[in-house]
Amino acid sequence: MQEVKFMTLEKALAIILKNNRLKCGLSQEELAYRCELDRTYISLLEREKRKPTLNVIFKICENLNIKTSAFVREIEMMMNDN
Repeated sequence: MQEVKFMTLEKALAIILKNNRLKCGLSQEELAYRCELDRTYISLLEREKRKPTLNVIFKICENLNIKTSAFVREIEMMMNDN
C-alpha cells in the first residue's frame, strides 16, 4: 500500500513565507523589523516552529506587498498539491 504524503499547514506556510520574503529581497531581520516582530520569530515561522496569529499574517503580507488572500491561496494550493 502506498503511503499518502500530507503537507502540514505549518510546512506550507513556512515555504510560502520564505519564497515571498526572498522574492522581495528581504532578510528575516528586515522583514521582522518592518513587521515590528523579533527576527527569531520569522525564523521560527520558516522552520515550522510557530503558528502566526491573523494579525501577524496581515502585517507580514503588508510588508511583502502581497494581498493576504493571495498569500493564503498560495498556502492552500501548496497543501492541495501534496
